[in-house]
Amino acid sequence: MKRPFALSAALLSAFLGAQANAQTLSNTTVAFLMPDQASTRYEQHDYPGFLAQMKKLCPTCKVIYLNADGDATKQQQQFNSAISQGAKAIVLDAVDTAAAASLVKRAQGQGVKVIAYDRPIPNAKADYYVSFDNEAIGRLIATSLVDHLKKMNMPSGSGVLEINGSPTDAAAGLIKKGVHAGLASGGYKPLAEYDTPEWAPSKAQQWASGQITRFGKKIVGVVAANDGTAGGAVAAFSAAGVNPVPPVTGNDATIAGLQYIVAGLQYNTILKPSEIVAGAAADVAVALLKGEKPKADKTLFNTPSKLFVPTLITAENLKAEVIDKKLNGQPIIATAVLCKGYEDACKKLGINP
Repeated sequence: MKRPFALSAALLSAFLGAQANAQTLSNTTVAFLMPDQASTRYEQHDYPGFLAQMKKLCPTCKVIYLNADGDATKQQQQFNSAISQGAKAIVLDAVDTAAAASLVKRAQGQGVKVIAYDRPIPNAKADYYVSFDNEAIGRLIATSLVDHLKKMNMPSGSGVLEINGSPTDAAAGLIKKGVHAGLASGGYKPLAEYDTPEWAPSKAQQWASGQITRFGKKIVGVVAANDGTAGGAVAAFSAAGVNPVPPVTGNDATIAGLQYIVAGLQYNTILKPSEIVAGAAADVAVALLKGEKPKADKTLFNTPSKLFVPTLITAENLKAEVIDKKLNGQPIIATAVLCKGYEDACKKLGINP
């Protein structure tokens, strides 16, 4: 007769625990702080993905969304504002990952959980880090370019330009590390490299224009760390009258980047649907608020981390990976959106507008 009682007690304990968790999370405030508007992904993908998952996990939770517009001081003010508004967990994609260390320590000192998002915070141990594998991204785009240049029989002694991301972004540093490893796998030396302040496409374009004047036909390719800086490079070559534009890499699979691949102006990009990482960040935030310990794949910068595997996209697999595959039952990008203004180029890739 004791076993049924023990089972009932266990069930009662689980029920009471679930109720306690629900009460703990009821009306809890969670902040989602993004770094800039230079990339459209934050408004179009990251925040909607985070909000949707939070609504599933905690319908009564309040979500604060703020974007720092590339201003570290503004982000610090937003961070402090989130805490003053009662945020118990903050998902932070830092403008300046070094300066963000003090924010993490301040929040944790007040019992607020901090999830580093997309960009790690090397100088402080956040409660968790969620991202795609940035070093793998750099290695993928660079190795892909090297292989492509070999197939094009580009002569030895020619080289590539390397356009990195923001010097204040630790994720950009990881991408750069991966790029260096990828380029080392082939015979194409970096002619010059540039850390792009704030990831600004206009600054990438300005720098690339100077290098085109300096190196001319020695440039056989460009390793750009994201689609925005890739677009800046393409614009520089086009303005200089270079036709065809040398192969240019990218990252983020933005609509503009994918359209450039369709048009033959960009060689590759990285598909990393932000909704996936945003949803994972919501999972982690809720787990931490419940007092649970989210499972980690690895430890990066002394922080338990979940790193997703990115997918390399070129014209060869764009249709299969971006159009034919679905995310939450929907195409990753609608054909009508991708092919607007690029109808003939889409048809050449087997994509019917």
